[in-house]
Order: sequence, then structure tokens, then C-alpha cells
Amino acid sequence: MAERLDLRLGIDVGGTNTDTVVLDRDGRFLAKVKVPTTRDVMSGIAAGIAAIVGQVDASRITHVMLGTTHATNALLERRNLRQVAVIRIGSPATHAVRPLFGWPEDLRAAVSLGETIVPGGIEFDGREIVPFEPEAVRRFLDSLPGQPDGVAITSVFAPVSPQHELEAAEVVRKVLGDVDVSLSHELGSIGLLERENATVLNAALVSVAHGVSGALSGALAEHGLSPVTFFAQNDGTLMALEYALRYPVLTIGSGPANSIRGAAYLTGTDDAVVLDVGGTSSDIGVLANRFPRESSYGVEIGGVRTNFRMPDLVTIALGGGTVVSEHDGDVRVGPESVGYRITEEALVFGGHTPTLTDAAVAAGRTDLGDAERTRGCEPLLEAALRQADAMLADAIDRIKTARGDQPLVVVGGGSVLVPSALTGVSAIHRPEHYEVANAVGAAIALVSGQVDQIVHPGPGEREQLIGQLSREACDKAVQAGADPNAVEVVEIEEVPLAYLTTPAVRIRIRAAGPMGWV
Repeated sequence: MAERLDLRLGIDVGGTNTDTVVLDRDGRFLAKVKVPTTRDVMSGIAAGIAAIVGQVDASRITHVMLGTTHATNALLERRNLRQVAVIRIGSPATHAVRPLFGWPEDLRAAVSLGETIVPGGIEFDGREIVPFEPEAVRRFLDSLPGQPDGVAITSVFAPVSPQHELEAAEVVRKVLGDVDVSLSHELGSIGLLERENATVLNAALVSVAHGVSGALSGALAEHGLSPVTFFAQNDGTLMALEYALRYPVLTIGSGPANSIRGAAYLTGTDDAVVLDVGGTSSDIGVLANRFPRESSYGVEIGGVRTNFRMPDLVTIALGGGTVVSEHDGDVRVGPESVGYRITEEALVFGGHTPTLTDAAVAAGRTDLGDAERTRGCEPLLEAALRQADAMLADAIDRIKTARGDQPLVVVGGGSVLVPSALTGVSAIHRPEHYEVANAVGAAIALVSGQVDQIVHPGPGEREQLIGQLSREACDKAVQAGADPNAVEVVEIEEVPLAYLTTPAVRIRIRAAGPMGWV
């Protein structure tokens, strides 16, 4: 009988640990590994792959799904970013606020090779504000001090009509040749400045995505593996490698989304509050209809406001590696963390830094390392644990949308810190394999596509528009790697826009389906 090719490898990179799991086609759990995240990140991923392929028949692995912090880290640390030419199509209407306004100066210097505003732009009803001027784009590109690594193009009301962005992209390719171009209508929704910011960040992160892809392929090749690769994205779904290389900014926020999806899978619930405790921080989110609840507000990344979809989270600096200290008689919990150095720094592992892991061991919440090494620090650790419990209860309260106690699903390697009862929580559930829920979330995720447009339906045209946009969302899911025979629309949102001279509706449709097996 032919050998069955039916295993998927899920990887999630956290601030402290890199989690790796293997599941079969039917979702059965076969293996799991936790290794410390390394400074260069990829070494930790390679170590996780090396450790887990010895536990399964690696030749059966057909797919790998990666949730990574590379994009976030690159922005926070201002490294490995491309220099981008920034083009806004919106003159004369948008000169009051220049491109990249409000950006931290060091990030702007690292990313921008030059910025301009050229004539053009679209009204909310699809009419031109003024005609687009291709020559203005050519003059700007000729004036740049060097060849840009990428180009970010944003037009006023591009989600209504991408016409001017597409025309500008044509000009860019004629002048610069084969250069990466990021278009705002493919990334964000209404909100010019936030959509522009997201587009520039996307263009700047393309090198990071290619670097991760190459290193991951190399680590897999060392074990004779060449599986289909997917990247986890912000909404808890997957996108194929080619899609991730084009839209790397959509991988930011994938870690919390993975943990929420993993919690849903491990508990079999569709709706819950989820607490993911890592080594450095804790993320509290809401699972709604099997997917992370999305934030209704713009998200700030590296000091820059954006408006693409992200999980609605409350994040606090509290994790297994959080440093506990005393200052002038007051107990202080964090925000510093020993992170991936916890096995060297924490008291119970032979180090000299009191952490919340030490507090949990001293209180009997978990059995790790040598509890005797916490002797003499009990008052400090007890006070720190009380403070940590209060911080968690407050954060959970802030994420709720309804009054009263609610059940809580706890996941993550640092969840041993969480007590058996918390104020505002009716019951605490710790599912089996809770410590690798992030990697599980990546491994079982669906592949999705989304359409977000402003339309002007005439009498009797609503159903036709919904059908057309639903097909477009399904097509995007297939382009991202979903099985074309199993894609379905999972969410339709319609928001009428007020105070406009003609009726307009913002329609957002998401389609999702399982990945296509080889």
C-alpha cells in the first residue's frame, strides 16, 4: 500500500518558547515540542523542527504552518527593513497631512526613501476627485536619491475604486522594472492615513518575509522535507507562502490569533474568553463563532497607526519570566522579563532572579525545578503572586462585553501562574496540550480571503452585489491556498454609511476553507 501523506507541522514563535506540534489529516495529536526561542529566532525554529521530526514519520509531512514574530520584531527593532518610495494619490485634497505624519523619526528614516502626493483620488461614490497624472509619478521616481527596494501606493477612497492605484503601479513598473509594489486597496479599508501606514509597513517588510521563508525552507530541507508552507495571519487563518511574501504585514498579531484558535480546537468551544500566558506577556482575547473577535479600532504597530484587521486583545506585561523585585518596601511585578533566559535566570533553575515562575512554584501551583531555592523569598513571591492575580482579573474584566462572571480558557506555557479561581470568572478550563495551543492553532487553521468595499446599491441590487463580493472573497481564499471545493462564506457584515448625498454601504465578507492537500 502506498505511504500516506497526511501530516501537518504547526510552529509558533513566542517571546520565550517556540512551540512545534504534528497533527494528522483528521486533527489527531501526534507529537509536541517546546524549545527556547533564540535571539535570531530561526535557530529556535530549526531546533524545534529537529526535535519533533524524530518523534513521527517525517516523510508523511505535507504541510507546515508558521506563526512568527519576525515582522513585529523587525518593526520594533528597526532592522532588516526595506527602503520604500511612498506615493499618495490625493492632490490637492490631502496636503494638510503629509505621508508618514506622526511616525517615529527613527522608523521613518529606516523605511522612507522619499514621499510625494500626486494629483488624483476617488470620491466615495467612485467619481474622480481630479484626474490622475502619471507624469507626476515619473518625476518623483526620477528625483529619488537611489533605487527603492519597494513602492507603497495609496489613493483616496481606493477601497471604492482601485483605478488610480493600478494606473500608478503600471507607471512604477515601467520606470523601475521588476520592483515590489504594495497597493493600499489590497490591505486596508477606509481611513486614508491608517491604510497608507499599513501599506508602507507592508512594503518595508517584504525582505523580512523572504528571509523567514528561505531560512524555514533550509531548516526543513536538512531533514529531507519540502512541504507546502503556510503563514498564520492576524485573523486566525492561514495564507499560502506566495501570499505571505506579498502581504507580510498581515502576519503581525498571528501569535495571539493562533492561541485563540488553538484554545477553541482543544476545548471544542466556539465562544469563550481566552487567556494566553507566555513567558513575557499575557494576551486576553475573545473567541466568537470559532474565530478571534476583531478589534473595531485601529491598531498601533511600532508607534504607527494602522487599520487592517487584528484580534481584539488586552495585553499585559505578565508572564512566566516576569521579574519580581522590591523597591522601597513596595513589591514590583515586571514589566521586565528574563524571557527565553528563564532556565538560566529563575531561582528554581539555579539562577539569581526572582520571577513569577518562582512564585508559582513556591505557592504549589506548579512543580518545576528546585522549590528549595525559593526559601527565604516567600513573602516577596507571595505578594507578587497576589498582585499578578489582581492584574489578570482586571485584564479579563476589560475584555468582556457583558456583565457577570464568564468561563475562561487558559493556555500557554506560562498558564501555570493562573490560580484555580479568579474574580469575575465562573470556571477556568485548562485543556490537554494547553502549553502548545499556539502551535495547534496554526496547524488546524483554515485559509481565508476577505473583501471590504464601499458600494452604492441601486433598487434591487443588494443580492447581486453580495453574490459578486462573496465570489471575490472565495477567490481570494483560494489564491491564499484554500481548497476550492471546500471554501465557504463565514461572515457578512453590512454597515450603511450616514451623512452621504447618495446611499452607500460598507460590505465586508470573509470566506474560509481547509487547505488544499497534495
